[in-house]
Amino acid sequence: MALPDLDCLIAEVDRRCDTAHRPGGQEQPDWLALLAVATQLAGEVQALADNLVEDYVEHCRMHGSSWTDIGAALGVTRQAVQQRFQAPHRHYSPETMTDDVRQTMVHVKLAAVQHRNNYIGTEHLLWGVTTQDTGAPGSFKPPVSRRRRCTGPAKPG
Repeated sequence: MALPDLDCLIAEVDRRCDTAHRPGGQEQPDWLALLAVATQLAGEVQALADNLVEDYVEHCRMHGSSWTDIGAALGVTRQAVQQRFQAPHRHYSPETMTDDVRQTMVHVKLAAVQHRNNYIGTEHLLWGVTTQDTGAPGSFKPPVSRRRRCTGPAKPG
C-alpha cells in the first residue's frame, strides 16, 4: 500500500472543495475555501495516524511493554507517553451495555461521588458490583464483621 503523496492530497482538496474555483473563468481560486478543506483533510489524516499509534501502544501494553520502553520507542519521556495514552480511549455507550451493567455503573459512579473522588478506581468498581442485587454480582456481599465494638477500657482477664 502506497501512502498518498502531497499531489494526491492536493487533488483530494480540489475534488472536495466545489466552491474553490470561481465561476466565470476568474484566475484566482478561493484560497480560503481551499484552506478550510485542506485543514479538514489534514485533521482526518492526523486522526487516522493517531489511531494507528494508539492501537500499537495498546498492543505493547497488553504484551507487557513498560511505559518507559514505549516512550523510548516514540522518542518521548515515560511521563509524556503515560499522559497521552494511559486513559482508555474506547468509548462505551450505555446502549451497548446490558441492564445489569448499566445499573452496576450507576452504583460505581455513586460510590466515586460519595467518596468525593474525581476518578473511578477498583474500589468503586468493587462497590458497584457488590451492591448489585440481581444476577451473579448480587451473590458477592461484603462479609459481616464479627468484631464487637469496644465501649470501654479493656478488663484484665
